[in-house]
Amino acid sequence: MKHLVCALLVASSAALAPASWAQAPASPAVTPSPPAAVAAPVIAGIQSQSIFEVKPDASQDSGYASQTNAERAQVQPGNNAPMWRQVGQGVTGYSSLPKTQAPEAGNLIQPFVQYPGSRLTNAGEAWRQVRNQWIIPYGAALLGIVLLALSIFYLTKGTMGHEHPDTGRRIERFTPFERAAHWANAFAFIALALSGIVMAFGKFFLLPLMGSALFGWLTFALKNVHNFMGPLFAVSLLVIIVTFVKDNIANRADFVWLSKAGGMLGGHDQVPSHRFNAGEKGLFWWGITIPGIVVVGTGLVLDKLIPGVGELRGQMQIAHMLHAALAIWMMALTLGHIYMGTVGMRGAYKAMKTGYVSEGWAKEHHALWAEDVRTGKIPAQRSGPVAVSPDAGRAAQV
Repeated sequence: MKHLVCALLVASSAALAPASWAQAPASPAVTPSPPAAVAAPVIAGIQSQSIFEVKPDASQDSGYASQTNAERAQVQPGNNAPMWRQVGQGVTGYSSLPKTQAPEAGNLIQPFVQYPGSRLTNAGEAWRQVRNQWIIPYGAALLGIVLLALSIFYLTKGTMGHEHPDTGRRIERFTPFERAAHWANAFAFIALALSGIVMAFGKFFLLPLMGSALFGWLTFALKNVHNFMGPLFAVSLLVIIVTFVKDNIANRADFVWLSKAGGMLGGHDQVPSHRFNAGEKGLFWWGITIPGIVVVGTGLVLDKLIPGVGELRGQMQIAHMLHAALAIWMMALTLGHIYMGTVGMRGAYKAMKTGYVSEGWAKEHHALWAEDVRTGKIPAQRSGPVAVSPDAGRAAQV
């Protein structure tokens, strides 16, 4: 009886207990799975490749150096060496700009060239080397040497020639037209030379003194002076060439003059010459005419005034190198011309100022020309009517 009562109590307590108290049947252990990864939000636009996809040993693969940029991106994302290698080699890419307006729009870096005096490198760097390592330093040295040589010559020789009394017998050496052409060309050349010197060499001797702001305004102003004086120089140069070319043709007397260095060798004071001696003729051809034509032509290219020329960087670089080098050459020779025309020779400046020289001056410096005037081959007065006077008659009888 006692055992029956105990069994009934246990059964009733089990029936009245909550369901959560009931023991679940045993089941095999299951490892809980990790929560699903949250997908990254998709961002519109170009996505960069993951750096974790880079294969560090890809450079050991065969054909690595010849891979295209797309092939390199598959093994080394972010490595754009093939593209930049092509850019550095001057490869022209795609550009939507028309060739007529931008012929080099698809070309970032120029191809490799070797200008005289440069290494084999891209054209822009080659031009920079020629300018900074040759034209600037050696051009400055040339101008400095010429100035030093003229100073030494003046201190040792002094002013050449003799004083000639004014006897009233004068010869017209330069007509008013010739003098006007000369002074116009001289004015334009001096303006171009000074502005060019400041633009080329000014940062070495003016920039430290003036500061960048004032020097910048100065070079900007002189650049415009340079551009506007160029046409005046070009026109006056053409007039100079046409006007004086007939008297600058070489003849036998010029070789004699050169053999005696114009009288500075062998104890000769002056070597007979025609209207212009060999030194003046050399300056006309090699210091004015030939380099002047090239300087004017390259200046027009740099200003893009010649249709179809100067649109490419290579053309501009070549034009600039010729322009700068020959301009410095002209300045160096013209310094000698200015010296001889002012303090170097007595009576030379007066001839270009007034147009006339004395008969004694003509005999001393240009004896053959004076003889042609005396014999009537060349008129003593070339502009306007020839004045007949007793002095002129005596000059013809000398």
